[in-house]
Amino acid sequence: MLKIRIFFALFSNFGLSVVMILRLLFCILIICTGCSKDEPKEENQPPAAAAAAHDYSCPDCHQVELDSRHIDIACIDCHNGSASASSKEAAHQKLDSQPAHPLHLDRTCGTCHKEQLDRAAKSLHFTLKKEINAVRRAFGAGEDLASLVDIAQQEEIGSPMDLVDDMLRRRCLRCHLYYSGDNYPETRHATGCAACHMEFAQGKPVSHAFIKSPPDSQCLHCHYGNFVGADYAGRFEHDFHWDYRTPYTKLGEPTRPYGVEYHQLSLDVHNQAGLACIDCHSGTELMGDSKESITCAACHLWQQGDKIPLDNLKDEGGSLMLTCRLSGKRLKVPPLRHPAHATYRNKADCAVCHAQWTFTDEGTHLFRIDTDEFTPWAALYVQESSEVEDQVTTSLYGNDTYEYVFMSDKITGELYSGIWMKGYEMRRWEFPIICRDEQGMLRICRPLLNLHLTFVNENEELVFDALAPDSGPAMGLMPYTPHTIGKAGAFFKDRLKENLELLKEPLNMKKNQQPNPKP
Repeated sequence: MLKIRIFFALFSNFGLSVVMILRLLFCILIICTGCSKDEPKEENQPPAAAAAAHDYSCPDCHQVELDSRHIDIACIDCHNGSASASSKEAAHQKLDSQPAHPLHLDRTCGTCHKEQLDRAAKSLHFTLKKEINAVRRAFGAGEDLASLVDIAQQEEIGSPMDLVDDMLRRRCLRCHLYYSGDNYPETRHATGCAACHMEFAQGKPVSHAFIKSPPDSQCLHCHYGNFVGADYAGRFEHDFHWDYRTPYTKLGEPTRPYGVEYHQLSLDVHNQAGLACIDCHSGTELMGDSKESITCAACHLWQQGDKIPLDNLKDEGGSLMLTCRLSGKRLKVPPLRHPAHATYRNKADCAVCHAQWTFTDEGTHLFRIDTDEFTPWAALYVQESSEVEDQVTTSLYGNDTYEYVFMSDKITGELYSGIWMKGYEMRRWEFPIICRDEQGMLRICRPLLNLHLTFVNENEELVFDALAPDSGPAMGLMPYTPHTIGKAGAFFKDRLKENLELLKEPLNMKKNQQPNPKP
């Protein structure tokens, strides 16, 4: 009792009444004991903070669906981080958000799939060496590169080849395994192995389950625009100018899932029959170092006793039967019976007669500008590049402006000054261009190397003006295989006879050679 009286006396000296002192004591009691209604804890129970460290794991916040082959692999085995941390910040220490990126594959996918990874790393899908070397050779490069990562980074532009390499790294290489794609609904994808084997839709992963057999929608995340793949789906991209980007709508712009609207043309006959991309392009081709790909003749000229070209084909009574990898649909491969095949099979590629339409983008102009003077580009703000579109619209119509124009390196992700704009002289799909390849065969060609590069520096000085290739085929024509196959029609002989008479030399012999663009 004496101690209590002394306590009240001390607080009374501060002018506090008994009631006020009691209230103060009650508050102190609440603070010290807490308001919990939980049952008393056992004496040997660990401290609350230590217990909380194990109350949560990655799936508590990231509720993802895993496939059966990876379900027993811990999240941190691929993504790093800490599964036992007590806070989000601690859990995400040294987190790897893209474990399938080519720079990380040896540590992640390669631990279980080393053999497949070693083959895939040499594939054309992985290196893109065929595409990059064709462009570099046209502008005078003396040696081929083994991979896209060997293209030199160019902080300063001092020569035409510097400009070419900068264009490749920052404008062209938007569809490869090091980059996750432009910021449009159907151009986003994962990196590395996951680019094909993790399904994306509307710019986001459908799930965390890896898929063995990618659907066509996966292929189109990269093979869109006026390139092989989109044509298999019957798509031809609109021009960039706003006068050509129909349809017009009352509620603003129509959806642009691939960055630019497209015309819907006829589908490839194989697409109509139900074949997916992977029914012809197997994993052996796409993920291997083989230079050979499936041909029309391998299936349609097959005879009993010949090698069966694909593992989803089977000899049934002397006829080839194909089983579609995704749907399981079974189809008989029709053999070629028309006499024209025997007459012209060694003179013309199948697509010369059977291509319904082709990509013909003539006069591709690429401009690197280091200033934000975008007024001349107002009608061309849609550029099939989300980076370019964002900067042009922000500069012309936004409330803020960027301090300088920039574009990311599509291999490293680093930002560099200067931006690449693009335009075409003409975009058409009719009147396929027919020319000869190096073996003398008639082929469908397109002017892929009809390129013109311009550079205006930050002082608005014209450094290079419409720089064009100094070597290579006439008109920049390159043979390609349009995926627009259908019936040959009544006028196939016109494509053959006229061109067989006019084209006497291979495609790469003379720069002034003029191929026949008529059907």
